[in-house]
Amino acid sequence: MSDDDSTEIDCTMPENPEIRRLTDWNAERLRRLLSEYASPLYVLDLQRVRENYRRLAAAFPDADVHYAAKANTARPVLRTLQSEGAGIECASAGETVRALDADVPSERVQYTAVNPPTEDLDTVVGRWAQGADDLTITIGALDTLDRLESRGYDGRLCVRVNPGVGAGHHEKVATGADAKFGVPYERAGEALAEADDRGFDVVGIHAHAGSGISGEDLQSHRKLVSRMGELARNSPVDLEFVDIGGGFGVPYREDEDPLDLDAVAEATREALGEVDATLEIEPGRYLVADAGVLLTDVNTVKETPDGRVIGVDAGMTTLLRPAMYDAYHPIRNVAPDAADRPAIAQTVTGPICESADVFCTDRSIAECRRGDALAIGNAGAYGYEMASQYNSRPRPATVVLSGEKEAIARRRETIEDVTRLEREVEWL
Repeated sequence: MSDDDSTEIDCTMPENPEIRRLTDWNAERLRRLLSEYASPLYVLDLQRVRENYRRLAAAFPDADVHYAAKANTARPVLRTLQSEGAGIECASAGETVRALDADVPSERVQYTAVNPPTEDLDTVVGRWAQGADDLTITIGALDTLDRLESRGYDGRLCVRVNPGVGAGHHEKVATGADAKFGVPYERAGEALAEADDRGFDVVGIHAHAGSGISGEDLQSHRKLVSRMGELARNSPVDLEFVDIGGGFGVPYREDEDPLDLDAVAEATREALGEVDATLEIEPGRYLVADAGVLLTDVNTVKETPDGRVIGVDAGMTTLLRPAMYDAYHPIRNVAPDAADRPAIAQTVTGPICESADVFCTDRSIAECRRGDALAIGNAGAYGYEMASQYNSRPRPATVVLSGEKEAIARRRETIEDVTRLEREVEWL
């Protein structure tokens, strides 16, 4: 689809391709959204979220899919996926509350406690005691049993296992071999037995290799799945499910191929083997990454001895992944005449007072001019969720789409929002 070859402005695609590229978004609609809702702006297509879920569910027909909410907790995303049949996996009490408040049934909510703060446990157990009595709490350390028991919790419990196998797009997200996460594999059976003896309703085991898994990392993922299958077959208690985590990668670079999901599913089933339990998976990024773009205005064009620098009003406070992980995101100039301009090397930077505040360096993009709109692709996962108010900058708005429908899902913050928690100190 070219930028402006359709009179019906629609961001949805006619089919369900394995990946939506940045060039597949309708430039005219993106410009109109940016003009109407201001910059910077996250745009999230709920129909694409549905398509991604359906493709994944078709590849894993016998699995129970739980969406890893940390990728994007926008309420319309949670409700969209819940309506498709997904459960919600939560990494914090806040995510658990968001899921329950989005009317996700408690039996479809799992809280995965990683060194849980006191307030987290108080909140989650409190919601359990107040009627969300079918939610599941996943522990990653034996002493969490003591902390749950002291709060009167004896509900559904899953044990997170450290399989000693890590994988992912960056060393900072390869959780499977990090001692921070889960009970050591060799002690998993002991943890299951102890939890059962102490009266908890032990329902499953859980492990997660890492985030953004693809290519060579898939071999490590298969090893993790195999170890979990072996553990399930030797479990001292009957298990309802074996949760192998998520981490299914998506291609961020234009020349990368999408994940062969059917092949991954087949390899997963083979690695797991025969188990008397339901396979559970926890995709996050795969469901929402290519459903979102970040739109930003060009405000500065600067020629320097080191190259052409383009300043935009989004920054590392808006999209942290490039600064934190050296992550690549495709960038497209969506100006009306961008296709007629030469593609030249340009460095796109934000307004944050840090050298790390760079979206790309010397990348070939249609020549940028002040007032142009840029679209940053694959921004639906870990974009807004990692946004911050550093430099006292308000966070952007999020608009959700479904066909021709659109609505604000998160309003734009103001400077008053940034400062509203401040209190006067009387003795100063």
